[in-house]
Amino acid sequence: MAKKTISDIDVKGQRVFMRVDFNVPLDKDCNITNYRRIQMALPSIKKALDGGARLILASHLGRPKGERNDKFSLAPAAKRLGELLGLDVKLAPDCVGPEVKAMVDKLKDGEVIVLENLRFHKGETKNDSEFAGQLADLADVYVNDAFGTAHREHASMFGVPSALGTGRRVCGFLIEKELKYLGDALAEPQKPFVAILGGAKVSDKISVIENLIGKVDRILIGGGMAYTFFKAQGYEIGQSICEEDKMEVASGLLATARTQGCEIVLPVDNIIARECKANAENEVNTGDMPSDWQGLDIGPETRKLFADKIADAKTIVWNGPMGVFEMEPFDVGTKAVAEAIAEATDNGAVSIIGGGDSAAAVAQLGLEDCMSHISTGGGASLEFLEGKKFTCLEILDDRE
Repeated sequence: MAKKTISDIDVKGQRVFMRVDFNVPLDKDCNITNYRRIQMALPSIKKALDGGARLILASHLGRPKGERNDKFSLAPAAKRLGELLGLDVKLAPDCVGPEVKAMVDKLKDGEVIVLENLRFHKGETKNDSEFAGQLADLADVYVNDAFGTAHREHASMFGVPSALGTGRRVCGFLIEKELKYLGDALAEPQKPFVAILGGAKVSDKISVIENLIGKVDRILIGGGMAYTFFKAQGYEIGQSICEEDKMEVASGLLATARTQGCEIVLPVDNIIARECKANAENEVNTGDMPSDWQGLDIGPETRKLFADKIADAKTIVWNGPMGVFEMEPFDVGTKAVAEAIAEATDNGAVSIIGGGDSAAAVAQLGLEDCMSHISTGGGASLEFLEGKKFTCLEILDDRE
């Protein structure tokens, strides 16, 4: 998907509407706890400002359900952006309306304004044409740099570029990077290609596994989803998480993988406990689990096995933790996988971390700089791995 970027257009004196992802986590006092998403947008923002654009930044934050709610205000993000840029960054009182239009009209070349939360309006998530038209009226040029919402056909993602028309809609550097890493991984991967999938539910990853079986050499499966596969094979899994209605699907995926020469690797041992709480009494289990215990992490032999399967990889995609990584001692498996990926990356592999919990785990372990690429969109990267179409990206101008 070769798309024109902000480097391919002259933005001097142009009102540039840039859709960014400033959906940053906030504490109860509305302080930003992690501003990585703002940092990732800086290259595109600086390119626009250095080029003399009159820059309008638009984003959502949280789920205010179409109503104004000041705890979801973008004020903390605008303030942090100003600190990072060393500039006066104004926050508009809304994202549409006469007052906002007047503030945008007063922008000079090289100045920036942040619009208030797009999702304070129901028209954003409904891709309402009237709302999209009001946003488009603010702009001469559209730049999409919000991969985290690229799978959502919302007004600011699809309606605005539709209204502006061809020749005026490009992607930012972050989208370009996401398309390069995720696109190249699926289209032209260096082999061996290893996918590592975790998280709680098989249902979240069925389409991913189906799409990857014909592309990867190995799929390593951990996390809660592994126990559905175990039960499908006749093992007792105690109180472990299980999707009973997906056991037949799990068996089918294993059979399909065998016929297509894809190795699916399941845990050979697990850390089990009676309770899912920090520092709960636990033990290593192989085979059937006691009826009142549950699996909460991969075991030591599986950690070694997975590390061996990762070691010779040339392309690695990881989405989903190996256990309840938020609490000790059930964070060990996720940590071991992250460290194995970091080592493989150091040895020349291209590693792609699929956002969400995997990205959070890598950040928690301080291994962000050890990975080739950490996606800014958990849900978006999953849908990309499923092979779904992204109409919000397809509508952008093609590079010839």
